[in-house]
Amino acid sequence: MVVLLGLAVVLAGCGGAGSKAALSGAASVSSSKIQHVVIIMQENRTFDNLFYGFPGADSATNGMSAGKKIALVPVALNDPRDLGHTHGDWWNDWNNGAMDGFGRPGTSSPLLAYSYVPSSQIQPYWTMAKAYTLGDRMFQSNSGPSFPAYQYMIAGQSGQAAENPPGYVWGCDSPQGTTVALIGPNGTDAPGAFPCFDYQTIADELNTAGLSWRYYAATDDKKFSIFSAFEAIKHIFKGRYWTNNVISPQTTVLTDIANGELAQVTWVTSDFEHSDHPASKSNEGPDWVASVVNAIGNSQFWNSTAIFITWDDWGGWYDHVAPQAIDEMGPGFRVPLIVVSPFAKHGYVSHEVYETASLLTYIESNFGLKSLGNRDAIANGFSDCFDYAQTPQPFTTIKTSASP
Repeated sequence: MVVLLGLAVVLAGCGGAGSKAALSGAASVSSSKIQHVVIIMQENRTFDNLFYGFPGADSATNGMSAGKKIALVPVALNDPRDLGHTHGDWWNDWNNGAMDGFGRPGTSSPLLAYSYVPSSQIQPYWTMAKAYTLGDRMFQSNSGPSFPAYQYMIAGQSGQAAENPPGYVWGCDSPQGTTVALIGPNGTDAPGAFPCFDYQTIADELNTAGLSWRYYAATDDKKFSIFSAFEAIKHIFKGRYWTNNVISPQTTVLTDIANGELAQVTWVTSDFEHSDHPASKSNEGPDWVASVVNAIGNSQFWNSTAIFITWDDWGGWYDHVAPQAIDEMGPGFRVPLIVVSPFAKHGYVSHEVYETASLLTYIESNFGLKSLGNRDAIANGFSDCFDYAQTPQPFTTIKTSASP
């Protein structure tokens, strides 16, 4: 089976700020050994769900449901059932820190959340985690679903948006009258705003510093973007950066790397099928991620790149570690974190507390950028995940079941 869409995805006319010419020469701005930061964002999994039993990591074999112990049971990665993961669902799951509200009485699968994916079905993730660094205290910054989670990935905030907008267009091109619910008290939602914001993002900081960036995102059959965070940022969506730096289809990242193009900061998101999202009915998410890592590892960029692989939200799955509240938005539950780099500590499990906004903190520190002043200003920046004194070793290709 072929894991990626559109084999012939070489877009010779990407042009502008995302072109090869614009990607060259800016590396001298930073004296860091890391000249390229790549963020691969997948969907809707907790640490306990994907790294059950990982050696040296804090994972659970049992969960609590309404005060009763429940054994976690295996569930296939491509199981077709989805779980509720709105902000209200999060509040119920969290249950004032008891972490025992994940059950869904009255449904056909009331205890589905108390499940884990067998390691044999996600072997590329375990291979990378064992070879490099795995974080078991990475939390999603928000306590809700994907739309706000992706905003924290680029801006360290979501404009108080707590939920997904209705429909399939999440951003400045949403139909007139569309609103996204804002955070309310005690697990509630407040009346919403149009899902088009104009706050500053890390891309604005990169632009000011003359550093290159690209955001690779899929489109659906109607050419609407999927998991595309900058679609909700007005000054980017309405300007040249949307055309030049937000690249579709997402598979273009593979041909760009093969052609010697990798921006200093790169976000890679997937189509729904390869996202690990419950109900995607696919088990090829790990192969998609590995294909991107393999492309970088076998390229000229390997010795100067840090790759962060993480998941946007918990997706309704059980996790046993209660987050420590920072503000009314979160953080939410634990999500996995894998750091792949020639300078990532080998075979290391990090127990330091990180969150989605930590990705921004790391970028800001690595490239000498100022803070956006949001959650990135207080988030830890993955310092314990790296040993910059170690000698880079040749990359070992990650084995996959599906071919790119």
